[in-house]
Amino acid sequence: MTQDTINEVLKFRDDRDWKQFHNPKDLAISISLEAAELLEVFQWSAEDVVCENKLNKIREELADVVNYCILMADACGLDLDEIVREKVKLNNEKYPVEKAFGSKEKYTELKEK
Repeated sequence: MTQDTINEVLKFRDDRDWKQFHNPKDLAISISLEAAELLEVFQWSAEDVVCENKLNKIREELADVVNYCILMADACGLDLDEIVREKVKLNNEKYPVEKAFGSKEKYTELKEK
């Protein structure tokens, strides 16, 4: 994601004077609600996990989640690039390739291969 895209999301908010409503608690709630709407796309799908016929709804709901994440990072003064890179580094330590490759186990359950 580019800084231009992030700025566009923030401008949309600022043009409407909505920053006053965007505290971390309410933004966290909004992220969760939008993630639930994304999950709803797959509700009652049983074994049907193919996305092709659901891509428009997935795009819309995923964009909502990402937009609220941008707003949350802004409200908390966090740099998205920095926090994502830090998390990838941490996950690399928790899930080394030699242990995690092809495994769905949590890092605490990984064994030497």
